Amino acid sequence: MKQITAILMGIGISLAFAGCTSQSLEGQQEQVNFFGMDTYMTITAYGEDAGEAVEEAQARILKLEKEWSVTDESSQIYQANHSGESPVTLSDDTRDVVSFALEMAEKTGGALEPTIYPVLEAWGFTTDENRIPAPDEIQTLLEHVGYEQVSLSGNELTLPEGVELDLGAVGKGYAGDAAAEVIKEQGVTSALLDLGGNIQAVGKRPDGTDWRIGIRNPFGDGQMGMLLASDCAVVTSGSYERYFIGEDGKEYTHIIDPETGYPVDNGLVSVSIIAEEGKVADALSTSMFVNGLEGAEEYWKEHQDFEMIAVTEDGDIYVTEGIEDQFTLGDSFGNMELHIITS
Repeated sequence: MKQITAILMGIGISLAFAGCTSQSLEGQQEQVNFFGMDTYMTITAYGEDAGEAVEEAQARILKLEKEWSVTDESSQIYQANHSGESPVTLSDDTRDVVSFALEMAEKTGGALEPTIYPVLEAWGFTTDENRIPAPDEIQTLLEHVGYEQVSLSGNELTLPEGVELDLGAVGKGYAGDAAAEVIKEQGVTSALLDLGGNIQAVGKRPDGTDWRIGIRNPFGDGQMGMLLASDCAVVTSGSYERYFIGEDGKEYTHIIDPETGYPVDNGLVSVSIIAEEGKVADALSTSMFVNGLEGAEEYWKEHQDFEMIAVTEDGDIYVTEGIEDQFTLGDSFGNMELHIITS
């Protein structure tokens, strides 16, 4: 792994940036703000070529969105989902991201499941018309869930009838990697991408110091702590991001357990993953949340090619040893229990 000077993204999907204004950083600053992949995005870069870099990065992300949208009838993923089992020819980008999603699904034992979309839709998380599906409806939908049913041969993608792909668990991460590469190709060595909470840091700040990122409190307003981050990707999945209260008075999160078809309810409220690549961090933030604290710890001990912060609903924080010294709790959260996960 590259140098991971603090990588804690945050325990909140929305991050507050400290010390990132043009007054406090050296060099020319250029920034674009736009809506893409169903979220608000901000790309900030520094240097003489920063203006062209952020514009090209934005264009790259929006192009990928057009290829991967599950609702845009012209997108390759939409066409595959409604192909009636006919092969659909993919672009190289779409082929690569689908291949990666299938690879991570296998690697995580199905905790990452790119074919969960019909179940997510049944719960209303794609339409904001939330409801609790009947058990028999969920069981019927689960018959069409399973990454093993997806056939990818070269650039040809074939889906059985009823199976639908959704790249939401890896798409922003892949797009962040692609946008960061565009920025680097323009000669920019200092940039920060906030893709709806997915953070991609290119190098350090222009003055040579690490990026300072305020970590959102997952239990309410304000910040829980501070981290420093350089040249890495940080992605968080949390139960507080999107949820609804059912008629039974229970809270249901948008993260679905592929085995049961029901929203995850395992005591976690947030999982942050720090990795060299955004697509890896994106995939693992979802799958480790699904795995639960114990399963996530076991997975990290087996692989140790990423760092992790997990927060429980009881207020305990679990941090892998590689970033132990980089995370500082705010004064108001000094009473929270901090546990170090060791190998």
